[in-house]
Amino acid sequence: MKEQLFITGIGTEIGKTICAAVLTQYLKADYWKPVQSGELHATDSMRIYDLLQGDVVIHSERYKLKLAASPHKSAALEAVSIALADFEVPTTDNHLVIEGAGGLFVPINDNHFMIDLIQSFAVPVALVVKDYLGCINHTVLSINAIKQRNLHLKYVLFNGGIDPDSKRVIVQHIPSDTRVIHIPHLSAVTAQAISHIARHLTL
Repeated sequence: MKEQLFITGIGTEIGKTICAAVLTQYLKADYWKPVQSGELHATDSMRIYDLLQGDVVIHSERYKLKLAASPHKSAALEAVSIALADFEVPTTDNHLVIEGAGGLFVPINDNHFMIDLIQSFAVPVALVVKDYLGCINHTVLSINAIKQRNLHLKYVLFNGGIDPDSKRVIVQHIPSDTRVIHIPHLSAVTAQAISHIARHLTL
C-alpha cells in the first residue's frame, strides 16, 4: 500500500526539509509542498530536488508567496485568498511526502491552520522535533493537538539529537503505535549525507 505522510514540526527552522528529504529518499516517494512562503529563488521543493540529486518527482506548490512569513500574512500582502478547498493532494501511484510550513498552528488564512489542512487531507503525520529550550512544551502541545484531532501520528523524528532529560519526558506522551526516528546532526547538509541516513534508516 502506498504511503502518504504530512511532515510538520514543533516550530520553524527545525529541519523539516532535511527530514522530508530523508523520508522521501527512504520511501522513494514523490514530494509536495502545498504552500511556499518566501525564498522563491531557493524553495523547499528545489532543495529536495538538489538533495535527492534529481531522482524524485516534485509536485508543484499550490501557492508560492513572496514574503517569508506565515501564509496568511504573505497571501494578504499579495491580495491572494487561500481556502482549504483550494488544496487537492496530488494524484500519484507512488508514495507521497507532503511538507507543511512551520508548525501545526501556522495560519493559512484568518480561520484555518496547517493542522486543518492535515485534517482535510486525512493523512498520517510525521512530527519533527529539535532540541532547544522550550522544545518539551512545544512537542507535548503538538502531540496533544494531533491526538485531539484524531490524526494518526505515525512518526516522531528527533532531528540532530535530543537531551536525555527532555526525551524522557517527551516519550511519555508519544502514542504507543508511533515510531520514533533519530536523525543525526549533520555538520553539512549534502546529498551524500541524506543518502547515507536514508540507507541506514529502518522503519
